[in-house]
Amino acid sequence: MDNIQKVNQCYICANECIIKEGNTGLCKKYTISNGELIETAPDKYLVVCGISIETMPMLHFHPKGKFLQITTTGCNLNCPGCISTILVQEIGQNSAALHHMTADQIIDKAKEEHCMGISFLMNDPIASYFTFQNVATKAKAANLLVGCSTNGYLTKKSAQTMAAYIDYVNIGLKGFSDAEYMICGAKSITPVLESIEIFYDAGIHIEVSCTYKKNDEKSVENFASWLNQSNYEIPLQIMRYIPLEGANPALEPTICEAEQLATVLKEKLRYVYLFNSPGTKFLNTYCHHCGCLLVERDFYGPMGAKTRKIGLDVDNKCPECQQSIPIKGLKQRDDYTEEAFEGGYPFTRGLDMIKAILIASGVDRISDVVNIWERMLTGKNMSNWHHDLQSIEKYILSIQKFAEYSGTEKKALELSTYMQSKYDEIQVKLQDVTSKPRVYYVMGKPLFCLKGERFENQLVEAAGGISVNKEVIGDGRPGMNISKQQLNELNPEVIFISSFLSNSIDDFYKECLTKGIKVNAVHSKRIFTHTYPNWDFGSPRWILGLMNIANILHPELFHFDMFEEAEYMYREFYHREFDAEKINLSFATPTSDWHWRDC
Repeated sequence: MDNIQKVNQCYICANECIIKEGNTGLCKKYTISNGELIETAPDKYLVVCGISIETMPMLHFHPKGKFLQITTTGCNLNCPGCISTILVQEIGQNSAALHHMTADQIIDKAKEEHCMGISFLMNDPIASYFTFQNVATKAKAANLLVGCSTNGYLTKKSAQTMAAYIDYVNIGLKGFSDAEYMICGAKSITPVLESIEIFYDAGIHIEVSCTYKKNDEKSVENFASWLNQSNYEIPLQIMRYIPLEGANPALEPTICEAEQLATVLKEKLRYVYLFNSPGTKFLNTYCHHCGCLLVERDFYGPMGAKTRKIGLDVDNKCPECQQSIPIKGLKQRDDYTEEAFEGGYPFTRGLDMIKAILIASGVDRISDVVNIWERMLTGKNMSNWHHDLQSIEKYILSIQKFAEYSGTEKKALELSTYMQSKYDEIQVKLQDVTSKPRVYYVMGKPLFCLKGERFENQLVEAAGGISVNKEVIGDGRPGMNISKQQLNELNPEVIFISSFLSNSIDDFYKECLTKGIKVNAVHSKRIFTHTYPNWDFGSPRWILGLMNIANILHPELFHFDMFEEAEYMYREFYHREFDAEKINLSFATPTSDWHWRDC
């Protein structure tokens, strides 16, 4: 296959960089050699593993089907708050964490693992265009399906070329304006809209996602109107904005606001879905004609979904009214569940948690963090780390372990000693406690129950509570929806809302009343969340969450001044003052203006 043309300009993305011989363009993934455009790091992968197609996310294409995820590094855009920062900016294209695989090896692995096809996601195939084209061409010859998630910022030429070898695509919009694209380093939204039209005209299965930032409802509504001009049956996925890294926390809309927007959009489009909102009914597929629930799904980590139940007839018709539903490849099959942090964005969150420990232990160079990531990934230790993450004692011990890798043992010892001392102080005071409240830990909405083994539930027990989540049998990542009856039977006395992908207490309480949730915690209005993000998971700042939970569960014993404790932790371990205005949702970086010494 001839992928290479005589050029002095990159024709892959709409940046159309002019590249001098031996240099690279903005994305640093292409160079000119002897007048030919080539990849600088072809066939190098960070992730190659099986996923369920909904993890991509793809909702109307072979539900519950197993596909092989392939992920490289790099991107042609630079978006504030990007969930893939680790992949596109921090792990370089020559990192030891990457492994070389030929296209034939990728195809063989897909077949060995009984995958239906191959999906390129997490970073953009635009950054590995020729690699993806080669894999896709051979996959098609092997009767495998091929698709990708992309920002769609392609030239017409490259979009038309890609359209010839993919079966399905998720195109992610940053917003519906040139201004949003300029923030990401692009020139305008026009190339993305042109890509959607090219893929649609080529008969490719398209699902489109659109970032929704607070107070930007009109922009998303305008995009839905534009999309409706093409086909009102193209699924629209609303990505509720999660302000990671240096993004402004004020840009995160509430789940309630996002659901209100989804309701409005369903007047324009038949299939509207809401992501990053645990427990929402807007991940389900309903018949647009009679309203019958056809496909039931759970939140499955950032930007992911998990299909629980399919109620469609085998001929794709609603069982109630016989309306045809445009879901391709529909048939019941065994559900596939990814391992640990593999598959989708939980993988990057796992690496971010390691970074969080390192930063609090005194590591201030991203190059040092990357070296430790490489050590973990090449040693295949991520599954062990995931297991240790669920134990308070092992978490504290792991701080010293990572410090040995980075050479910051002294500061790490101070951190682990501080955390251990607070933990021990709480345990001593709880020794004679005989009455412990029943506590339910939820993420987002009232019926999204965090799995019993999750770290948040360990905090509940360490703070003198009984975790009712451990009485629920089920799976999910990080949990699953339960029924109103189940929750009423659990009858918690206290409810905690996760501090990540959270919900306002007022909205939560109102929904409990609306849904008829009759538990003691609602009756007494003992519903709480943490003052600031990531005080209960993902960062050593969970020690603040433990103290906060102890204050709430046993006010007769504990009187921690949480602002004073936060000030101490920030001063001692982040070397900056605690400023509530600069707190973001990142596990690792303690403030939105955090900077590395080597960046």
